[in-house]
Amino acid sequence: MRTPLGLSISLAIMLLLDTYIFQVVKAVSQSASPKARTIIYSVYWGITALAILSFLLFVYTDQNFLGKKVRTYLFATVIGLSMAKMVAVIFFLVDDVRRGIQWVAGKLFFNNTDVDGMSGDGISRSMFLSWLGLAAGGTLFGSLVYGFGNKYNYSLKKIPLAFENLPAAFKGLKIIHISDIHSGSFTDKKAVQHGVEKILKEKADIILFTGDLVNDRATEMEEYMDVFRKLNAPMGVYSTFGNHDYGDYVRWPHKGVSREQNLENLKQVHANLGWRLLMNEHVVLEEDGEQIALLGIENWSNKARFPKHGRMDLAHPGSEKYPFKILMSHDPSHWDAEVKTKYPDVDLMLSGHTHGMQFGVEIPGFKWSPVQYMYKQWAGLYEDGKQKLYVNPGFGFIGYPGRVGIMPEITVIELV
Repeated sequence: MRTPLGLSISLAIMLLLDTYIFQVVKAVSQSASPKARTIIYSVYWGITALAILSFLLFVYTDQNFLGKKVRTYLFATVIGLSMAKMVAVIFFLVDDVRRGIQWVAGKLFFNNTDVDGMSGDGISRSMFLSWLGLAAGGTLFGSLVYGFGNKYNYSLKKIPLAFENLPAAFKGLKIIHISDIHSGSFTDKKAVQHGVEKILKEKADIILFTGDLVNDRATEMEEYMDVFRKLNAPMGVYSTFGNHDYGDYVRWPHKGVSREQNLENLKQVHANLGWRLLMNEHVVLEEDGEQIALLGIENWSNKARFPKHGRMDLAHPGSEKYPFKILMSHDPSHWDAEVKTKYPDVDLMLSGHTHGMQFGVEIPGFKWSPVQYMYKQWAGLYEDGKQKLYVNPGFGFIGYPGRVGIMPEITVIELV
């Protein structure tokens, strides 16, 4: 992106997109007065100029320029605007293809190339699709802007789960499940503190965190150590690694720290928080003389682009003798790919990773997000026979600093 060629291509795409959409803007505003059209055109190109300027600032200035919060919103706004334009362009392209086919057919067979005629007093198909495209793009952009206010709108979900083989001493066990904190994305410490307080008010027996504490670097947690150190429970706080915890998405070394040292530093962060980081191993939980096993593995994904460091062959041996098992594994694709087929004695698997794409619809009886076309299990509870999987859509956020429809979640699981 920082190379001259990459920058030139990116700017060219932005300008081509804006020029193409501008033709539609001119068409739908043709009935407006000259003064109104001047205002519309000026606003349109003014927004384009601001978007390009923001893009250049993001690429070429130091990450401390303007501050993390402003930079995050600028970046998200530019990306959101681009996404909205792409959605609108789909409608415009459909119309252009339709008109092209109609023109060719008219030229070849009917000696008539009129493709934009009005039918009576009605609106032409072209004008209808133009307005529809603008409305769709505008709705998407408006939704994304609205979602900025939801990124700390923590949802508390209570999920009772029944298991026939659960030891009696663990009936009523209250588990807090959180995932994907992504501390490097936070810009409001008080709001995060509020989320932690919501967790503590539940007075859970145990807290389980299923990975992605940071975006890339262990230093992201420095400002939030005092906040998350407050998390505690009678049976402890346990954690695992997610794909972002390995630092695979940034260049190393960084400020004299290697990727390997960063990983060790992050392990120490977990320890300093008082969390027991499970790295391809299991621990035994005991209550009134009865025991269950808690397994935790490193990131294991069935998707080639994500790391596969998880080792069930290390975590599972020795846990067979316990009547009930909980597995913490960051990526839900692990469930279908390995857990269900090779480890049918894992009763409950807890995952995160998907974030529900931070965008979708979730109402009683209906749930949808674009991420479902990439992940079969992407948010909520899934069952197969006696095995259960719960996918937490994340406590934090990454990339887009917001949530539309799929809120940040604190899951309260009660074993019954």
